[in-house]
Parts: sequence; C-alpha cells; structure tokens
Amino acid sequence: MTDLSSFPITKKWPAQHPERLQLYSLPTPNGVKVSIMLEETGLAYEPHLVSFETQDQMSPEFLSLNPNNKIPAILDPDGPGGKPLALFESGAILIYLAEKTGKFMPQDPAGRYQTIQWVMFQMGGIGPMFGQLGFFNKFAGKEYEDKRPRDRYVAESKRLLGVLDKHLADRAWIMGDDYSIADIASFPWIRNLVGFYEAGDLVGFKDFKNVARVLEAFVARPAVVSGLNIPKRG
Repeated sequence: MTDLSSFPITKKWPAQHPERLQLYSLPTPNGVKVSIMLEETGLAYEPHLVSFETQDQMSPEFLSLNPNNKIPAILDPDGPGGKPLALFESGAILIYLAEKTGKFMPQDPAGRYQTIQWVMFQMGGIGPMFGQLGFFNKFAGKEYEDKRPRDRYVAESKRLLGVLDKHLADRAWIMGDDYSIADIASFPWIRNLVGFYEAGDLVGFKDFKNVARVLEAFVARPAVVSGLNIPKRG
C-alpha cells in the first residue's frame, strides 16, 4: 500500500485511499478547475475540503504542501518515476494532469504551447481581473463612493472578454474543435463573473455572444456538473 505518512498534510487530512491522487481544495473558480479535470480524465482521486471559514489554508499542514496558502493543491502518490509528487497552482496542476493522462492537451508541440498560452492568459488576466472586479462589485466596493477602482477592473474584464470572444468566433472551444485545459481553466471564472459575482450587466456580458455560447456548452458537460461541487462544502 502507498505510504504518504511523510507528508505532514496527511496528518490533518488522512488519506482513506492513499493509492489515489489526493485533492485539497474548495469549490471556488480556481478549485474546481482541478476537480473538473479529474472528473473529465477519470483518474481515481480523494477530495479533501480546505475550509476558509476555519482558516484551514493557514494551517501548518496545508502550508507544508503549499507555502502560498492557496487552493487547490494535490498530492499524487504515483508521480514521475512512481514517486509521490506534491503540486500547487491550478494552472500547473492542469498541465501536469494533462501530460499524465495524455488528455485535453494537443500532442504536437505547437498545439501544446498554444494551449499553455491560453492557460496563462487565464492565470495572468482572467482570474486576477475577474476576482478583483468581483471583490469591488459584490463586497467592499459597494461601500466606496469612489468607483474608479471597480471601474478599472470592469474595463479590463471587458477587454479580456473581447479578446476571448473574438478568438471564439469561428471555434467550438478555445483550441478549436477539441476541448482542452484552456477551457477548463477559463470557464469556471467566466461562470463566476456572471453568477456569484453578479457582474454580468457591468461588463455587458450579453455582447460577448461567443463566450456565452461556449460557456453554455461548458456547464452542460457531465464532468463539469460534478466537478463544480467537489469537494462538497461542509
């Protein structure tokens, strides 16, 4: 049986199935990227809820796996060379799982790098900008008379949606006919922008018809339906 006892995180979240990939997460836009990917690939995994309400992400056990105290993180008992591998950062995890399974990433080098560039587009643009817009729109920003901070993120979010909308004009998915980790990275954030963050009207989402079309296709996938609720909140 696989022994993961040398990883301190397993003291707080014991592995009931140590032979399976261990997922430490919460169903946020970044968190569900990995749960959706795992559902899509069919890899056996064991999810563990990292509760922000009890500051689990700041615990010594979680920090031993991710010193940046962010979800998601994974511990794969069957990493490269058959040795356990711990990883954090959702984009890095998506790339790793795509290469591990040979799924949702083009096999040719050019297609691989083009897919990674769109993952980076999400990591460096869509995620940070949509997250800040959500903060200023739904939370603290409502208390500020000066709306310039919020409007800055509104403008940049609209620009990013415009880039993606134009790209999707003649494509079924970000990489063309084939669904990929570029879609798995991006569309949980787009869903959150118009859903939980209630910012659809602010960014004029109805004008981005191609993004809306692909979002609808994304949320209809069975693995997405499942992954959006993993790990289940306590």
